[in-house]
Amino acid sequence: MTKKEQTFSQKLVSLIIPMTLQNFMFALVPISDAVMLVALDQDAMSAVSLAAQVAFVLNLFNYGITAGISMFVAQYWGKKDLKSIEKEFGYGMRLTIPIVLTFFIMGLFLPSGLMQIYTNVPEIITHGVSYLRIASFSYITMSLSMLFETILKNTGFVRESTAISISMVVLNVILNAIFIFGLLGAPAMGAAGAALATTLSSLEAFILCIIVLVRKCSCKLRLKYILHSDPDIRKEFSHYSTPFVANQLTWGVGFTMISVIIGHLGADATAANSIVAVVKDLVSCFCYALSSGGAIVVGNELGAGRLDTGREYGGKIVKLTIISGIILGILAALSAPVVVRLTNLTPAAGEYLKYMLYMCSYYILGRSINSTVIAGIFASGGDTRFGFICDTVTMWAFIVPVGALAAFVFNLPVLAVYFILNLDEMIKLPAVYIHYKKYKWVKNLVADKEEHYEIT
Repeated sequence: MTKKEQTFSQKLVSLIIPMTLQNFMFALVPISDAVMLVALDQDAMSAVSLAAQVAFVLNLFNYGITAGISMFVAQYWGKKDLKSIEKEFGYGMRLTIPIVLTFFIMGLFLPSGLMQIYTNVPEIITHGVSYLRIASFSYITMSLSMLFETILKNTGFVRESTAISISMVVLNVILNAIFIFGLLGAPAMGAAGAALATTLSSLEAFILCIIVLVRKCSCKLRLKYILHSDPDIRKEFSHYSTPFVANQLTWGVGFTMISVIIGHLGADATAANSIVAVVKDLVSCFCYALSSGGAIVVGNELGAGRLDTGREYGGKIVKLTIISGIILGILAALSAPVVVRLTNLTPAAGEYLKYMLYMCSYYILGRSINSTVIAGIFASGGDTRFGFICDTVTMWAFIVPVGALAAFVFNLPVLAVYFILNLDEMIKLPAVYIHYKKYKWVKNLVADKEEHYEIT
């Protein structure tokens, strides 16, 4: 192995191992909520699952903003331009604060209205209201922590960021048990207890992020950059990152519509899909980490002006994601018999679950490649418009309408509808490959004079 290859491997491994662990820990939180609440009250579990959709929508905004900020911070870090990173940091805060306050106010003062969007069952609404009023406070600390951790990951503090996330998840699970069931002298709060656990654990993560930023990170959050954003920073973010934010919202709403379609196919289909969704997230932890880590590694090289190296690293990451996607897809399919045995479902739901997990094999492969290439490699060079167009067309011109027709007009069997609804990642692959080979993503966004990669 050459020194260059060794450097690439070391950089990527140092990023994706802790990020994979971090993603895995995050995936355990909804599992913890579901397992504990279903043992106490099925309506409480349903309420928390629905109320969590508010945070899901908020996180679409958060991820769009942090991914956009990360795009530039990775390149500025490669260029060793700390002042510009601080400007990006301040601008990220300027964008995040009004969005977070909006969701906080809605969760605190309009919880009943939010719950009525998702259900008309009074018992579920009551549990959901108690959850949202407390969980709304976590929206502030959760959102700011996401921004802080984005800066830490891009400036050499991936391990610290991972340690913070792990401690938050562990604390969340422990506090879940205490406040949901009323252990150690605490009152049994049910759904409200899950909200309190989330709020306290996110507060802990927020405090730890501040400590690391103040004591270790060379990039500081400066009030002047929050109050007065740099015009060039605003212009760059608007041009390159706005499509990324729009992409997250378009995809998120489409993903919600898929859940709505499956939710109208019956209780057995809904139960099976809920379990499959958890398996997908657990199995996909590595590909999400590869996407984030790949974006940082490639972005560092592009920002440093080493465009050839950035292109080379991108190619290696694509090969790695194809291999890992195949392995993860096979793993999801092989898990079917074990998962079915571990779940207490009706025979019909168990049968749905088995075949849905088999179908996960092709979905996971497509997700692995697309998330790494579109959200990782393309985004590292500011090539964000393609992802927005690709996801919008795929989701809204094919998956949602065709899936709805298959379910409600042609009344196809549940598994046939599920097969169609999981084709979105595979449909995108040819377009993603063609766009990748154009190398429009090989671009230095932070050069004094913009550099573009010429295809040879």
